[in-house]
Amino acid sequence: MAIETVGIVGLGTMGAGIAEVVARHGYQVVAVELGEAALAAGRDRLVGSTARAVARGKLSEDDQAALLDRVTFTTALEDLGAVDLVVEAVTERLDLKGQLFARLDAITPAHAILATNTSSLSVTDIAVATGRPAKVVGIHFFNPAPVQAFVEIVRTVVTSDEVVAEATAFAQGLGKQPVVIGDKAGFIANALLFGYLNHAVSMFESRYATREDIDAAMRLGCGLPMGPLMLLDLIGLDTAYEILDTMYKQGRDRLHAPSPILKQLVTAGLKGRKSGQGFYAYEAPGSPTVVDAVEPADQVEQTTRDVQRVGVVGSGTMAAGIAEVFARAGYEVTMVARTPERAAGALSTIEASLDRQVDKGRLDAAGRDATLLRVRGTASLAELSYADLVVEAVVEDLDVKRALFVELDRICRPGAILATTTSSLPVIDLAVATRRPQDVVGLHFFNPAPVMRLVEVVSTVSTSADVADTAVAVCRAIGKHPVRCGDRAGFIVNALLFPYLNDAVRMLEANYASADDIDLAMKKGCGYPMGPFELLDVVGLDVSLAIQRTLYLEFREPGFAPAPRLEHLVTAGYLGRKTGRGFRDYTG
Repeated sequence: MAIETVGIVGLGTMGAGIAEVVARHGYQVVAVELGEAALAAGRDRLVGSTARAVARGKLSEDDQAALLDRVTFTTALEDLGAVDLVVEAVTERLDLKGQLFARLDAITPAHAILATNTSSLSVTDIAVATGRPAKVVGIHFFNPAPVQAFVEIVRTVVTSDEVVAEATAFAQGLGKQPVVIGDKAGFIANALLFGYLNHAVSMFESRYATREDIDAAMRLGCGLPMGPLMLLDLIGLDTAYEILDTMYKQGRDRLHAPSPILKQLVTAGLKGRKSGQGFYAYEAPGSPTVVDAVEPADQVEQTTRDVQRVGVVGSGTMAAGIAEVFARAGYEVTMVARTPERAAGALSTIEASLDRQVDKGRLDAAGRDATLLRVRGTASLAELSYADLVVEAVVEDLDVKRALFVELDRICRPGAILATTTSSLPVIDLAVATRRPQDVVGLHFFNPAPVMRLVEVVSTVSTSADVADTAVAVCRAIGKHPVRCGDRAGFIVNALLFPYLNDAVRMLEANYASADDIDLAMKKGCGYPMGPFELLDVVGLDVSLAIQRTLYLEFREPGFAPAPRLEHLVTAGYLGRKTGRGFRDYTG
């Protein structure tokens, strides 16, 4: 069947976007909205969006006029009597969609495909409201529809192969990349995305970290386009609540049980950007301008300690990167390695890194030379006796780190701050190995340290306020963005990132979608820089498994238990790119 005329029901942000992309590709569109006011608003959305495309040079005025001529606006569903395909984009309520599909079944031609753009509801439940469930399919566009290249084609157990093929070809004809999946709550993208978003809400609700620090951590630590709380405001907290509630009712996964504060905000009418307030307050309803965000520079520190001399213990990539960052910022740095040879190797690593910066024009030769003069290497911990701050970056082994902190406590002067850059071990276990637990803090740099702006400043129950404030001030002085958090497994970034990665492995285990399709969904549908399996292979499956085990042991949340597939791959020695094989084979 050739699709020539497409009906769009619902002209909110998503429906208007779908109408635009369909009309842009030459289809005749019948756009339906209930009531003249809603119809006018939908028409304004379409006209405004295409006008912005003209202003950006992505559409000519003639093409805009032709596009709008292909769209018929109406308030009568009966005007869909000759369409070949209908895509509904009405409010995410099953009863409403069921009633609509029953009417569409009576109005549209027998050959017409009925599609829902639902992001979470059961397509099967919608299909049974019609007398043609074999012709009902999910075509889940992502917002904004004219821009996002990914589409989920959702088939039920009774959707015909022919309809699935036609829906797939239709999406491809719109320039989209479709994947075909079964009718499971949340499909691919939302099932992975909303578990992560809900976890971030719980983190905020427990006052573990501020909304700004949670959002900054995920943007700067993971390269995500938006932080989770600001993204929820964009999606709409009412929509997010309905999606999570639907997924929880279908799967009974506690990780999808909506955090109580979501329901409270929605009940209070605080639905996010569209209402003018959600987790953040906005300049006006619909405005992207936040008016109450607290920038790190606005956070007032208490008394801070003077830091001029810095020690870095370790000789690996992270240690060398941290030493380079401090030296470039003007601090005198002493690097301590296990042997003189390792210390020399670390200095060579720093020199090579600085040379690359000079070659790229990011640093001049004089700056490189001055930085190198501020760093010296040694194999003697005793040379840290005058340091104001010592950062350890040795192997991620609790016994090794604890023994090091015993020595640092003996060697370093009173008042010196002892910091660990651990990514997963409890900072308090290192603090209690000393006689100065109040002076111990976590400074979790991200790799590569010279490039990544984020540092998680981790305070234990013993860390004194002036030590935490000093750590924050030092991070700003070296050009980093500090975020504060407590001494809990995973801190902010890993606690949010790795359960999401684990969920992706579980989805693969269930044979719901391939690794390629899951990666595509998260990159194209959610704007992630890497798909979960690409990222797992880069991080290392052994490292990922260790972090996931740590999270599970601390929180005892069943959903955090490492996926068996991850454990099996590690047992087989398939650790990702570093061994040539992980979720993908890199040896070919």
